Amino acid sequence: MNVFDRNINFDSLFKFSQISHSTQVHLKNVYSSLALCMFVAAAGSYVHVVTRLFQGGLLSVLGSLGMMFWLAMTPHNSETEKKRLAILAGFAFLTGVGLGPTLDFVIAVNPSIIMTAFMGTSIVFVCFTLSALYAKRRTYLFLGGTLMSGLSLLFLMSVMNLFFGSVMLFKAHMYLGLLIMCGFVLFDTQLIIEKAENGDKDYIWHCVDLFLDFITIFRKLMVILAMNDKVPSLPPPSLSVSSWSAHVLSVNQSNEETQSYNEVMWSVTTRYGVP
Repeated sequence: MNVFDRNINFDSLFKFSQISHSTQVHLKNVYSSLALCMFVAAAGSYVHVVTRLFQGGLLSVLGSLGMMFWLAMTPHNSETEKKRLAILAGFAFLTGVGLGPTLDFVIAVNPSIIMTAFMGTSIVFVCFTLSALYAKRRTYLFLGGTLMSGLSLLFLMSVMNLFFGSVMLFKAHMYLGLLIMCGFVLFDTQLIIEKAENGDKDYIWHCVDLFLDFITIFRKLMVILAMNDKVPSLPPPSLSVSSWSAHVLSVNQSNEETQSYNEVMWSVTTRYGVP
């Protein structure tokens, strides 16, 4: 019998027998909220990059943290659902505004990197999400301790690089951080499933976990692609990242790029912890 003559039931690809129906409904709400967050965050980034009505910086970071804290303190019930969705939208908007300095930096290097990074992030996110959904329950929950240790290591590397200013350490931080965040997609997805199976149906807060995973992967992938773009024009590795960023801007100098120089410096030095 020819294997190509067999009928393939594609509907079975989207049946997760190990996940109860109520949890599947919960996951639909989570990913619907995640899609909403993506659109609102894109609007926030547009406001920074194009309209300049709001500028990403310390205030936007503090604002997004405040919104997240407010959301966590607001109980989840039918009466507060609309309020919590509004808070979620505000958090996503300020997070998008906070991406602005990084976007300015990437645009100064090569604007096409943004779409490439977004497509790459989407593919990575979908693949790791499907891996978590198709795997047996609690398969990847053991990663929690390892991933938290990885975050501690990243923090330590950032602090060390404040004193050493090593480009190699900065690159290691980016690649290791990207790997850790991919692991968090697996871990958070299965953790959300387990919480839902145990009665925790707070889809809005569960959306925050996945949204932060996506944004962090997107940011790190953008920086990695920007570092690897136009390698012949990069300065020697002995230069600090601040000097490297200034060199990139001088190569691609324009009026708009010059105006965004301060935001670029803030992005590299503050957000990524490298002088």
